[in-house]
Amino acid sequence: MPTGDKICGLKDPENMDAAVQCGARFCGFVFYPPSPRNISADSAKELSLALPTGTKAVGLFVDPTNEELEQTLGIVPLDMLQLHGEESPARVAEIRARSAMPVIKAIRLRGTEDLDVIAAYEDIADWLLFDSKPEQASLPGGTGQVFDWTILKNKNFKKPWMLSGGLTPENVDQAIKQLSPNAVDVSSGVESSPGQKDSGKIKAFIEATKNAI
Repeated sequence: MPTGDKICGLKDPENMDAAVQCGARFCGFVFYPPSPRNISADSAKELSLALPTGTKAVGLFVDPTNEELEQTLGIVPLDMLQLHGEESPARVAEIRARSAMPVIKAIRLRGTEDLDVIAAYEDIADWLLFDSKPEQASLPGGTGQVFDWTILKNKNFKKPWMLSGGLTPENVDQAIKQLSPNAVDVSSGVESSPGQKDSGKIKAFIEATKNAI
């Protein structure tokens, strides 16, 4: 199965168009106010409605309340939810049932000891996403830090999974060749500054992904 691209933290039509035209499979919108990639529901609605059929609109949330989810989903047409906080397996199941939408559960990894929690989410989430777990990070994602990919070497999971955490146009081919994830997720690695996507870097990232296959 070819590796798909997820460009996360999109905020403007130009960069979203660059992602779509290059063949991104997923476009991510961040609904987490502390993040420099945070987007308003109204702006995300405009971008989501412009996506072509086949490109998934993913809404990223961090430990959202039911009210926060309902408010956003009442405005933005999303295809998938990404839960990037400390949501328990039971909470993931609840959100999935309430929203009736596929859910990506992000799991942050630093060492082999962090792998133990994966099994609890495999039967609940539709996708798994593995991100880095820096020791002193102010945000749950988008840190630009790479974790030790070797801890996932030869691992098999019940659900499709995405690799995230410090990916760039320069290292994504190595990641794909080493781990063969179902998709790769990038945010800070295609930015000129925090929260500011760079169309050239988006194109370079997707091109590198295609060439790695």
